[in-house]
Amino acid sequence: MSEPGRVVPARRRGLADEVADRVRDAIFGGAYPPGAQLREVELSAALGVSRGPVREALLKLEREGLVRSEWHRGAIVTTLSDVDVAELDSLRSALEQLAVRLVVANAPEADLAAIDEVVDRMDRARDEHEMVRCDIDFHDAVYAASGHRRLVEAWQAIRSQVYLFLLTRIGVSSDGYLTSIPAEHRRLASALRARDGEKALELFAVHRGEAFDVLTGK
Repeated sequence: MSEPGRVVPARRRGLADEVADRVRDAIFGGAYPPGAQLREVELSAALGVSRGPVREALLKLEREGLVRSEWHRGAIVTTLSDVDVAELDSLRSALEQLAVRLVVANAPEADLAAIDEVVDRMDRARDEHEMVRCDIDFHDAVYAASGHRRLVEAWQAIRSQVYLFLLTRIGVSSDGYLTSIPAEHRRLASALRARDGEKALELFAVHRGEAFDVLTGK
């Protein structure tokens, strides 16, 4: 226990953070789909580290909502329940509406150009997982363009779970996904650039709704 008034030296957590980054990337890349077990022994061997940093990394990913612990299986990649899907959709809607209004009202040209650049990358996406990555990058750019620091932090708090939401969406059905997503996001970007708040809000709602409908079977 530390003495009153004394600051305890910080622990080095760089290795655990690096392991978390590697495992997160593997989940996002499809190597570990929802429901897959994440075994400490196998991960430590694959990454060339001891089990301690792996255990810390899995706890970090659990806090992000990417991993869940089950007493009889250990750490597994989160499988989103119907409640998870509904809550993520409603929270994303609330955050995104504020972001869109702020972008339309205040975003400088450089931030709008950054949004357009992500759309251009979508045209070159080689597979569904790369497209999902571009989709998340697009929304990163929108939140950055809002100029609202706490809103960006709120988005970051659910970003990994929204990524998992989109991965689950392509797992259910990827029909037409590669061909439709670039045009869909180009319309979103165009509405933002035109400063048409009403149109942008409508298009973003449709965009969210399509993924939600795929996941809920509507």
